[in-house]
Amino acid sequence: MSGPPPDPSRRRFFRQFAGDVAASAAQVVGAVTAIRDQSAAEAQTLLGTAGLGSADRAAVASPNAATATETGQGALPPRATGQPMPTGFRTPFRFESDAVLLVIDQRALPETLIEIPVRSAQEGARVIRSMAVRGAPAIGQVAAISMALSGWLARNAPSPSRRTLMATAAQALTLARPTAVNLGWAVRRVLARHEAADAAGASGLEAATAMRDEAERIVAEATDDHGRLAEAGLAALPEVGDREIRILTHCNTGPLACGQFGTALGIVQAAHHAGRPVHVWVDETRPYLQGARLTAWELDQAGVPHTLIPDVAAGSLMAAGEVDAILVGADRVAANGDTANKVGTYALAVLAGHHGIPFYVCAPLSSVDLATRDGLAIPIEERPADEVTVIRGQRIAPLGTVVRNPSFDVTPAALISGIVTDEGVLRAPFGPALEAAMARREARRAGTDAAAGAATQEAGGPVAGLPSTPTAAATAAPGSVQ
Repeated sequence: MSGPPPDPSRRRFFRQFAGDVAASAAQVVGAVTAIRDQSAAEAQTLLGTAGLGSADRAAVASPNAATATETGQGALPPRATGQPMPTGFRTPFRFESDAVLLVIDQRALPETLIEIPVRSAQEGARVIRSMAVRGAPAIGQVAAISMALSGWLARNAPSPSRRTLMATAAQALTLARPTAVNLGWAVRRVLARHEAADAAGASGLEAATAMRDEAERIVAEATDDHGRLAEAGLAALPEVGDREIRILTHCNTGPLACGQFGTALGIVQAAHHAGRPVHVWVDETRPYLQGARLTAWELDQAGVPHTLIPDVAAGSLMAAGEVDAILVGADRVAANGDTANKVGTYALAVLAGHHGIPFYVCAPLSSVDLATRDGLAIPIEERPADEVTVIRGQRIAPLGTVVRNPSFDVTPAALISGIVTDEGVLRAPFGPALEAAMARREARRAGTDAAAGAATQEAGGPVAGLPSTPTAAATAAPGSVQ
C-alpha cells in the first residue's frame, strides 16, 4: 500500500505543469481531461493510496470518517493503524470517472488521506460548507465542476425541469460559504452556459456538455493565472544578498487551496525552484490550523525549509528582524484594495507596517470583486463555536463557553504593499490599478478565445446550436456590470 518513495522528478510545479496541460490557446477548453489524467498518474506514484476503490478508501479511513462533523474538527479520524502518512504535492481534487469528482478531505490531513466523492451540486456544497475543501480558488473550481455534474445528472429531464434543477443547484452552492468571491462567480458562469444552451434549443446532453466545457475552462484559467502570479511574485521579492530570504505566511495557499499551483505558496515554490534560498515561517493559523496541518505538510513534500510558529509569535520575529516579507492569500479583494483573508491577517499587516516589512496580498484577479466598494461591504463568515473549543477531538474550554469565531478579517488597502496578481504586482492607489488589470486580463483572454475559436473551426466547428465561446455574462470579470 505504501508504494515507492516519492520521486521529486514527478513533482510538477508552476509553469511546467501549466505548459503541459494548456500549452496553447486551443487547449484551454478540455484541459481538465489532461489535468485529470496527470493528477491521477502522479497520485498513483506520490500518494500510494489515491486511485483506490470505495472499499479500499473505507479501509484507509477510520470507521467514523464518513460521519466527521461538518461544523468542527472534533470527529475527524486518526490515522488508520498500519497506514503510512500521506505524501505528495498535488491538486485537491481529481476525477474518478466523468461523473464522479474525488475531493481530498482536508480536515483529515496530514494524518490520513480520505477522498470524498462528489456527484452533484448538493454534494459539492456539502464539502465546501464543511471545509473538506477550502481556499477561494479551489472552492470556485469544485463549485464549477459540481454544477456541471448536476447538469449531467439532469440531462434527460425536460427543459423546464432542468432549469429549476440548475437554479436550485446554483443556490445550494452559492450559500455554502459567503466570503470567498470565487464561489459565486464560478457558479454563475456555469449556470450561464446552461441558460444559453437552453435558450438555443439545445438538448439536455448538449447543455450538460456546455456546462462541462465552462467548468473545464475555469480550471484551466486558474492553472494559467496562478502560474503568472507566481512569476510576478518571484520578481517582487526583496533582495537580501546571499542569505536566504525569510518569508512569513498565514493560513494555506498552496495547491490544496488553489487547485494546481498556489498563490502565496506558489511564489515560495517559484523561488525554491529558481534556486533562491528561502525559509518560510508558517503561522499555525488558529483555530482551524491550516498552517500547521496543511502548509507545513505541503512545504515538507516540496522540500522547502520552514518553521512552524504560534500565531502570537509573529510579532516578536518581526521585531527581531527575522522576517523579510509577508505573503498572504485572499478570499475577496474589494474594489478599493481592502482584502478579506483568514482571520489573523489584519494583525500581521499592522505589525508589518510598524516594522517596515513588505506585506503582499497574493490573489488572482478571479478573487477581485469590483462590485464590492470596500472592506466594510464584504460579508464575514461566522464559524461554529466548537472549532475554537475543540481541537482534533479534545475539548480545551469549559462547556458553555461563549465563543466568537469569525473565519476572516479585512485588511485595509493602506496596509498593503502590493497585490500580486496574474497581471503583475499592483500598487496603490489600488482602485484604478485593479480596474486596469481586469481590462488587461479580459483583453488577453479575448485573444485566447479567438485563437481557440479558430482552432475549433479548423477541427470541424462547435456542436450545432451551442455557443462556441462563453456568453458575455459568463465571461464577465467578477463584479463587473453587464
